[in-house]
Amino acid sequence: MIEATSQSVDVSDVHKRYHHNEVLKGVSFHVPANTVTSVLGPSGSGKSTLLRSINRLIPIDSGLIRVGDNIIGYEERGGKYYELSDRDLCRQRQRIGMVFQNFNLFPHKTVLANLVEGPQVVLGRPKRETEEEARELLASVGLAAKADEYPGQLSGGQQQRVAIARALAMKPELILFDEPTSALDPELVGEVLDVMRRLAEDSSTTMIVVTHEIAFARDVSDQVVFMADGVVEASGPAREVLDPERSPRIKSFLMRSTR
Repeated sequence: MIEATSQSVDVSDVHKRYHHNEVLKGVSFHVPANTVTSVLGPSGSGKSTLLRSINRLIPIDSGLIRVGDNIIGYEERGGKYYELSDRDLCRQRQRIGMVFQNFNLFPHKTVLANLVEGPQVVLGRPKRETEEEARELLASVGLAAKADEYPGQLSGGQQQRVAIARALAMKPELILFDEPTSALDPELVGEVLDVMRRLAEDSSTTMIVVTHEIAFARDVSDQVVFMADGVVEASGPAREVLDPERSPRIKSFLMRSTR
């Protein structure tokens, strides 16, 4: 895998409301650099809203999110916080990769072109260098032979593996996964999780994964954050958080997830 600089993440008392519905109710947790954190919880608990808040796809109402030394969406001057300009916010986002549920690949571009778009256009890096790295990344996700094909020619699992490689092509300090297997047919889930497992083992990039995949969270995560009703119900090592006797909510979630 291509090396990236890893950063820690601090989520501090984050609130988010949509009209009368408070989705995040003071969420706080810490993610150490170069670790994998899985965020679990029932539907509607605020997981995806939280993830999208970390790279400011959704503005928060209050609280702070730090990635390394950077306050996401703000800069601090004289003890006060000022919102970043769109240009400066884009610069922050360049350091944060994101893999969505539905791939979000450019359908009119080849697989290789999807990977080099960001490094060349956004970062201004040389064509030859970025293409070499893109081919290396495609090989690492088992898709070296698909470089010249188009997303529509690939299975869902292959498209998601391309999306992971595309996120890595920007050499992010942090990579966010928003339920990356939820749109896949069951027989394709394993190939994407295998790539994520290898990434967790081989990469120095911090990972935050919103998922319903209990086995992945238990086997791969350095920590698990369990959310319910917009709050963090529990966080810590997977074996402790995923103990069905920890709370009725966790027990109910585990029973539904293993049916």
